[in-house]
Amino acid sequence: MQKVCDEANAKYPNLNIKIMLEGSDINLAEELVPDALIVADDGSGSVTSDSIDKAIAKAKEKYSTVGETVKFKTAHGDTVEVSGGDYGNIMKVDGLKELLEKGCANFETMSSGNINSGGLIGALIAQKDSFVEGIKYAQEKIKGTMSLVIMTEDSIICARDMMGRLPIIIGKRSDGYCFSFESFAFQKLGYSACHELKAGEIVKLTKDSLEILSKGSDEMKMCTFLWTYYGYPNACYEGVNVEVMRTRNGEIMAETDIKNGKLPDVDYVCGVPDSGVPHAIGYANKSGISFARPFIKYTPTWPRSFMPASQSMRNKVAKMKLIPVHELIDGKRLLFVDDSIVRGTQLRETVEFLYENGAKEVHMRSACPPIMYGCKYLNFSRSTSELELIARQIIDENEGAEGIKYIEEYSDSTTSRGRYLRDEICRRLKLTSLEYQSLEGTVRAVGKPECRLCTYCWNGRE
Repeated sequence: MQKVCDEANAKYPNLNIKIMLEGSDINLAEELVPDALIVADDGSGSVTSDSIDKAIAKAKEKYSTVGETVKFKTAHGDTVEVSGGDYGNIMKVDGLKELLEKGCANFETMSSGNINSGGLIGALIAQKDSFVEGIKYAQEKIKGTMSLVIMTEDSIICARDMMGRLPIIIGKRSDGYCFSFESFAFQKLGYSACHELKAGEIVKLTKDSLEILSKGSDEMKMCTFLWTYYGYPNACYEGVNVEVMRTRNGEIMAETDIKNGKLPDVDYVCGVPDSGVPHAIGYANKSGISFARPFIKYTPTWPRSFMPASQSMRNKVAKMKLIPVHELIDGKRLLFVDDSIVRGTQLRETVEFLYENGAKEVHMRSACPPIMYGCKYLNFSRSTSELELIARQIIDENEGAEGIKYIEEYSDSTTSRGRYLRDEICRRLKLTSLEYQSLEGTVRAVGKPECRLCTYCWNGRE
């Protein structure tokens, strides 16, 4: 058993897997347990090297965001280390076959069977005579999202992906520079944000300088979901604060409900914590309905609920986090605002949780439009099938493959198809009423031109 532990820790250091011995059992990090354990008929559990490999392969396929550092040789024979961007998804590489045929690429596959993205990016960069030329070449060849960092002996080179879907922000203090996905990460260390890379921009950092090696473009497709859902509240992207956007978004939803005569008679407006809360505060402020917190989120020991690899574990995490305030639920009519409705499984459990605690009515408002497509650019909201999405399930069951032609109508609450989608979700999730924020309202809340925002998951436009 100890040998299995040592081998797994040595083989997968970048995943930071915590493995402990308890008698004859090995406990992996909690979300890996269902995939790693082999359960016998008598209920006893055991693990093998193969079962650990399979569990980790699933985790790495889900979390291809794991930052692995890969060494490679440049055209001049120099050895450098490349670390892929924290978040991104490489869908396709133009000319990969030619690269392999030339014998220029030497990189490993991951245990999931996918090519190690760090090695792939490094092989592409190494085909040119300079880092700038190599990065541009990689950006040109790779279809998807790639933000990267290259560490040399005396500098750090940062490059934002060509469409700017994810940010890279540079911080500065008296003794040097740093970089981060979000500026708040370095503010407590005494750094202040001094530069946000444009789409495709390449910069070089040393202790004493910030040098722009290649200018970026103002044309971009920034991920709108950053503001709506997974961005941290005090982060700013392209000058727009996440918390401010969410509050404004809630105000717009309330305005729309008032205008359309759909503002329900409820006791409280509430947010599904955490990211749904500011949307709900905006809704409450605009509607004049009191804001309340009928359940509190207990976060210690639990990751964000979208992170576990299995749906059952995602549901468990979401459920374990919510602690009810019974006095604010029993006999009350509640309107909840959630950041999004993806599969509907966690929301169904939340609604059941509220009714079990005595709620009289549960109304729901989604802070973004119906999600119609799994994200193919980033790793946060990818789905293995579009039919995992509750909206697409209902469309497919109602009209089959032909339904995809009418996605725009299903997103619009003023059409018969749009009303059908909302009514059917209400029936399945036992909601009293349901409305979605419109795409127009979402864009208005962000305050940036729609042409500069990625809205693929809502309308399929690339």
